[in-house]
Amino acid sequence: MLLIDFYIVPLVIQDTGSAMAVMLVILPSICLITSIFYGIRNGFDFWYILIVAIMFTPTLFIFYDSSAWVYIIGYAIVALIGVLIGLPFRKR
Repeated sequence: MLLIDFYIVPLVIQDTGSAMAVMLVILPSICLITSIFYGIRNGFDFWYILIVAIMFTPTLFIFYDSSAWVYIIGYAIVALIGVLIGLPFRKR
């Protein structure tokens, strides 16, 4: 799901306004929801958060420019928050 989020959704970007909507609303929302489900199913996993950051990194060179590098940290934080939200709902 995150691969679709990071590599297919940016294809709808047409101008600066749509780029801001995608980067600040759509991508983080999908990442958060996916991370919540991951946290519910698997609990806290540092590797998942690292993998989210690594999966996003190539998109900087494909869709964005070097000024978007801070989004790597941002999506890692969103993934962390999602996992932490899902953690209390985990079945033991």
